[in-house]
Amino acid sequence: MRPGNLPTVIPTTFLFFVSVVILFIKNRKVSLQRRAFEWGVVPAQADFILTETSAKGVLERIHAAGVRPRNFLLMNRIERALTNLHNLGQVSEVSSVLRGQAEDDENEIAESFTLLNGFVWAMPVLGFIGTVQGLSQAVGGFGAVLESAQNLDAIRGALGGVTGGLATAFETTLVALVFSLVVQLWITFQKRREIQLLNDCSEYCQAHIISKLRMKESE
Repeated sequence: MRPGNLPTVIPTTFLFFVSVVILFIKNRKVSLQRRAFEWGVVPAQADFILTETSAKGVLERIHAAGVRPRNFLLMNRIERALTNLHNLGQVSEVSSVLRGQAEDDENEIAESFTLLNGFVWAMPVLGFIGTVQGLSQAVGGFGAVLESAQNLDAIRGALGGVTGGLATAFETTLVALVFSLVVQLWITFQKRREIQLLNDCSEYCQAHIISKLRMKESE
C-alpha cells in the first residue's frame, strides 16, 4: 500500500472491519433466536387447545426457560399475545396483537441496518476522495515536470512521481469498492436471514397460537 493512500484507506479499512464485526454479531443473534423454536413452550399435540387457563401454563414455561422473553422475537410475541388474552374478546383481536408486534419487529430490524448502510455509502466516498487527491497530485506533478525539465531524460525521471500519483488515485477507489461490495453482499444475505426469521415467527404463531386458540366469547 502506497503511503499516499493511507489518509483514505485507513478509515475505509476501519469502516469495513467495524461492518464485519456488526454483521458477525447479527448473524450470531439470528442463530440464537432460532433456539427459541426448539423450546416447545406451546405443546405440539394436535388436540391441544389454547384457552385462558392453558395459556397460563405456556407463560410459566416461557418464564421457566430462564431467559427474558423480550430478548427473543418469538417468545416476546407469544408473551404479549397471551398476557393480554383476558382483555381480548375475539381470536381476530389476538391476531391483531401478533400482527402489530410483527410490524414492530420488522421496523426494528430495518433500523438495525441503518448504520451499516451508512458505512456502505461512506466507503466509496472515501475512495473517491482519495482518487481526487491522487489525481490532483498527479496533475500538479505533471505541470511541474513540464516547467522544470530541460531534457527528455529529466522528464522521464520526473514522470515516475506523476504515475505514482495516478496509482494512488485508482488504488484508493479499488480498495473502497471491494470493501463496500463485500459488506453490501453480506448485508443482503443477512437481511434475508432476518426476514426469514420473522416469517418463521409469524408462521409459528399462526400454527401454535391462532389456530389453537379458543375464546370463551366465541363459544
